[in-house]
Amino acid sequence: MERVKSLRPEKQPAIGATIVFDPVQHAHRRLNPLTREWVLVSPHRTQRPWQGQLERPALETRPRYDPACYLCPGNERAGRHRNPRYTGTFVFDNDFAALLPDSPSGVIDHGALVQARSARGVCRVVCFSPDHSLTLARMSPDAVRRVVGVWIDQYRELGEKPFIRHVQIFENRGEMMGASNPHPHCQIWADEAIPNEPLKEQSSQMNHLTGHGRCLLCDYLDIEERLDERAVCRNDHFIALVPFWATWPFETLVVSRRHAESIDGLNDAEQRGLADILIRLTTRYDNLFDASFPYTMGLHQKPTDGRLHPEWHMHMHFYPPLLRSAKIRKFMVGYEMLGSPQRDLTPEQAAARLRELPETHYLDRVE
Repeated sequence: MERVKSLRPEKQPAIGATIVFDPVQHAHRRLNPLTREWVLVSPHRTQRPWQGQLERPALETRPRYDPACYLCPGNERAGRHRNPRYTGTFVFDNDFAALLPDSPSGVIDHGALVQARSARGVCRVVCFSPDHSLTLARMSPDAVRRVVGVWIDQYRELGEKPFIRHVQIFENRGEMMGASNPHPHCQIWADEAIPNEPLKEQSSQMNHLTGHGRCLLCDYLDIEERLDERAVCRNDHFIALVPFWATWPFETLVVSRRHAESIDGLNDAEQRGLADILIRLTTRYDNLFDASFPYTMGLHQKPTDGRLHPEWHMHMHFYPPLLRSAKIRKFMVGYEMLGSPQRDLTPEQAAARLRELPETHYLDRVE
């Protein structure tokens, strides 16, 4: 097998010359070291015609206050709960929680093949701002810094509950990603069991630490810094990059440059650095197609099970579905559901497109 150190395009071979493997042109598989799963990359398929479903993301034309929005200040939510007239961030227990703290304990066990366990937890909603029209990309650095502070407080508070082992902070932005309300907000699901994805990442990080004596993501960042092919933006404390194994078209990974196991391990400068990188990255997403860019974002960090977790390195995943324009969406279907994930645009090409975008939001451009 031909080994390639860099994925920058090479000079084309002469006619009649032996064709060697070129990851910019030829199909190949990439290993995700966090999940130990493979991703099929098919760069030659970028030329195929598209007659599939077209999405039309909405422009940012929302009012600052919407009387019909159940997340706006002073408005009524389900069950006759009324929001306070909050002026900053606002946190409340989800009115339609997927996990409840008082669920009864129970087991279904019909041998190794048919098993179930009861699940307890706490689900909360975090409103980023009282301004209905905003997104992370449109908020001030100080406002996003306050959101980061709320994430830290919630991680600590929920993690201190004796039955909670994992705190998942995530944001679904856009209708196509399942967001039921456009008001700027995220969710927090605190679970008594560690979910599948972070459990796989924990196993891989532990195996790397045990086998090499070093952190997996620290080692990976060293490679990315050396090659400098997939970074999108960075500051003194964080780097946003398209990971080598990315599945979604413009998937990114946000990683702390200093080893930190969880968000509550960040100092004040690092918290401001995270706010800065979130604004710059999400601004690039919106600028990619001059539209409100949908994504699912999630923060992965160490469990709250009371144990030491030196293997963990906190990071954030961004999974955006838009493919070649603001109208074409990637779906996980067919081979991807039955075999393994597949992408056409290489991570290096995606990183280059994101990196080249301005950090001035398209709504702020002066014509």
